[in-house]
Amino acid sequence: MHEIGIFLKGLIVGLSIAVPVGPIGILCIRRTLAQGRIIGLLSGLGAATADALYGAIAGFGLTFLSNFLIGQKIWLHLIGGGLLCLLGIKTFLSRPAEPGTSVEGSSLRNAYLSTLFLTLTNPMTLLFFAAVFAGLGIGSESHHYVAAGILVSGVFIGSAMWWVVLIGFTGILRGLFSFKRLQWLNRIAGLIIIGFGLYAFLSLL
Repeated sequence: MHEIGIFLKGLIVGLSIAVPVGPIGILCIRRTLAQGRIIGLLSGLGAATADALYGAIAGFGLTFLSNFLIGQKIWLHLIGGGLLCLLGIKTFLSRPAEPGTSVEGSSLRNAYLSTLFLTLTNPMTLLFFAAVFAGLGIGSESHHYVAAGILVSGVFIGSAMWWVVLIGFTGILRGLFSFKRLQWLNRIAGLIIIGFGLYAFLSLL
């Protein structure tokens, strides 16, 4: 029963960090509407994987790695902001996929890896997990490793659940968008993502 409680706490933490709509959420929604559920879902799972990786770093007490990542906060913000601006420009200029268009393996891989890397460029997520794990009494001691593993698995599943729900609901709405509306969606989403990228740069000031 103790393990179930830890897993449920991880589930809640995973949901709480995934639900707020930021640049990754905008990107996943846009990809789902323009390219379909599979691309959108893999994009969301990339973000969920990054959340779980940061949770593992905090939960297993990998202080040398967490200190290094936090120490590179400025560079990570610069890289993340630059990637968001590039993705925003690409989104603004891209054309929606035609109905029935097959999805290539490279597109699936890029959808997953792009959101994985973008989410990892936000070291504040690591600080969030460190605070949560400390509050739950899970540290670097060896007897806490099992509890940390259960909590991290809950984080991943909780985050993934949110993306499944969001992408599923967004996919239902896809049929309401004509090709022209999807083009406008690309432009609006592109501008929003560029805005998040510029904000990442400004936050360094």
